[in-house]
Amino acid sequence: MAFSDSFFNRVEKRTNVGKDTIMDLAKKLQQNDLKNEGTLREVIQTLSKMTGRDVSKEQEDKIINAVVQDKVPKDIDKLI
Repeated sequence: MAFSDSFFNRVEKRTNVGKDTIMDLAKKLQQNDLKNEGTLREVIQTLSKMTGRDVSKEQEDKIINAVVQDKVPKDIDKLI
């Protein structure tokens, strides 16, 4: 799926996260094993810094367990 520059501009206005940062994170996600705890922790910490939201060790552990055990909904409608 290709995103237009206007999409990235809207995201950057709302989050202060630029297109290059988003693309770098997407590339990292595609190239790594998301069942790997180290990779997941790195991604969570990166997202935490990008969004300016703290994620506690307990929250991080819950996220990792959900991803590793395939408890994350595949259907986007279930997330909303």
